[in-house]
Amino acid sequence: MLAAPSNQLIALTTALQAAGEALAIARRVPPPLASFADQVVRSASSVAANLSEGHSRSGRDRLHHWRIAYASAKEVDTHLRLLAGAGAVDVGRARGALGLFDQVRAMTWRLLHPRA
Repeated sequence: MLAAPSNQLIALTTALQAAGEALAIARRVPPPLASFADQVVRSASSVAANLSEGHSRSGRDRLHHWRIAYASAKEVDTHLRLLAGAGAVDVGRARGALGLFDQVRAMTWRLLHPRA
């Protein structure tokens, strides 16, 4: 993985790692479940993209992107769980990615609720 810029959010760094894992998992999904793998790719990349874009914005616009990132992290979680339940992906590797996305959701929640 490329080195992160010094001003990058820790949540974004973790999201990039999680997305990398999810994309690697999705590449191995058998063709009958390819639409689920496509959703994993889209939602995993959306998490990182929206964290990054939100970090460069301010006010409501920033929060909007971070909310999308949080929701996309929930979405990729669901699709990975479905694929693991169907036996289409390695369960251990899926657990690792799920753990990373859980961390991303926790960090994103704190970005959205700084005083909570």
